[in-house]
Parts: sequence; structure tokens; C-alpha cells
Amino acid sequence: MKYEVSNRLIWFKGELLHVSDAKINVLAPTSQFGLNVFEGIPCYWNEEMQQLFAFRLEDHYERLIRSARLIQIDCPYNKTELTKALVDVVVANEYKENLSVRQTLFIDGFGSWGADGPTEMFVAPIPRGKTSAEYNKKGLHVCVSSWKRVSENALSPRIKCGANYINSRYGQREALRNGYDTCVFLNEYGKVSEGPGSCFFMVRNNRIITPKFTDAVLESITRDTVIRLARNLGIEVEERTIDRTELYTADEAFLCGSAMELTPLLSIDRYELGEAKISQNLHEAYLEVVSGKNKTFIDWLTTVSYTHLRAHETDSYL
Repeated sequence: MKYEVSNRLIWFKGELLHVSDAKINVLAPTSQFGLNVFEGIPCYWNEEMQQLFAFRLEDHYERLIRSARLIQIDCPYNKTELTKALVDVVVANEYKENLSVRQTLFIDGFGSWGADGPTEMFVAPIPRGKTSAEYNKKGLHVCVSSWKRVSENALSPRIKCGANYINSRYGQREALRNGYDTCVFLNEYGKVSEGPGSCFFMVRNNRIITPKFTDAVLESITRDTVIRLARNLGIEVEERTIDRTELYTADEAFLCGSAMELTPLLSIDRYELGEAKISQNLHEAYLEVVSGKNKTFIDWLTTVSYTHLRAHETDSYL
């Protein structure tokens, strides 16, 4: 790691600044009300190639723009500008390791929770080993949260916004308080939804099953990646509503997300689950793809080059 997270540069309002110098007005709507949308963009270092790859960058930016539209804030940047900001800050920090890059559009100024501008942006890379503890574990003990996942008719889980994560915080803090690593939420109808900042999959009879988008689930890029990788490996995938009791009879289960990758569940509400064979195979396939070792999905990768991206703003690895 070139710079510790407390001593790194971030991209802030069009400039590269030391993280302690990037300041937001305490009365801004993003500070008071969580009025922001963001992406956590995974980047993977390939030591053999001496190359950093950003994973499914265009898909992340399409979701960022959708989130901004749904929450009705302006996005003043196009995809080329969004990409250049990410590349510039990663290169400036000289990171040559796996990263999670937080790219956030936020409402600045002195408005209220109803404000629609001015929109600003920051881009902050963080080494993956410095992310939350549950994202660095080999397996997780989870509970079913007593808190329900936010619903489409209250605060849509389709929006990746700061305010949504207070719902995740309720479940996560409850789980930690009761001796678990994290939790699984049920939706307003009592059906399985997802984890805090992660999607849920279970395995039964060598088939992986995951809730539908209409079960209060984020339109997750990692979820889509897992489904496509599974089908490429010949594993049957079923997207359907899941009852709570099915959790306790699953052969395997895992949570997935851009920060968490694929992490097996060891138990749910103290019901022990089986060995994570399919989960582990999918995780290994995922790591092959994101690091550029699997050429089948090479179009998902964008190079973050330390030598030629100053001349060319973006360049997909071919």
C-alpha cells in the first residue's frame, strides 16, 4: 500500500486533495439527510500483468445515473468524466493492490432534504483489506433480522443512496449486539430479501436460488455477475421468492457484493449449513474474472494504467 487510508488523496469537486482537506459544509443536505447516491467500484490488481482492472465500470456508472434520476438529483458528469476522475485518483495514490473505490454524487450547499442541487462529487479509493470487518471474513454466522428491508413504496432498495444504508445499519448493529457477524432481512411480506449491503443466495440440490428484484433487492451488479458465472459453469439458477424456513434447510448459502465478494454463511439463526462447495467454486471463478485471468468475460474489465491513461482517458483491456 502506497498511502494509508488516513493519508491518501481523494478526488473532490474536480481536484485531487489530501483526504483531511476535502471538506463538506455541515449544513449541506448530504450531511444532514444522507442526500447522496454512490457506487462502490471494485478494482483488482494482477501481479503477473502488473495491471489494475476496474470491474464492470460502465454498469456501475449506469446504475449511478439511474439512482440519481430516481432520487431526483442532477448528475453533471458523463461516463468519460466519471471514469477519468476514478483513474486520476487511483493513479495519484499509486495503488497497486485490490481496491474498493467509493464514487459519490452528493448535494452540497444550504438546502433542505428537498433540494436538488448543487450536485458535487468525490471519489475515494480504499484498499480492500481496510474495508468493514465482515467483508474480510472467510465465513459468516448470520441471523434473520427483526427489522424489515425498506420497501419499494417507502424508500426503494433499487436506489443506492446513503439514506438507504440506515436500514442496513439497524440490522447490522442488531446482529453484532446478539453475537452474529451480520444478518439477512425479510421484506414487508415476510419473504427473504438481502443482507446489509449484500445479496443473498442459497444452494439446494446443486441449484442456486436467489430472491427476485421485486422482493426488495438492490439491482446488484455482483448478483448479476454471480448468476451469469453460474450459468456459464453449467449451474442451474432460479430467481424466485424464498420463505424464511427455507433458509434453515439450505445445503449452502452465501452473501455477495462488490466489497464482500462471495462469502459463505456458516449458520443462519444457529442452524448450521453444509460445506460451501458451490459457493467456493463460484468465488474462485469470480476472482479469475475480475483479475483478468478468464478471457471469456474480459469485456467487463477496464484498465487503470499508470503509463498510458494520461494520454487516453479510458481503455478497455483487450
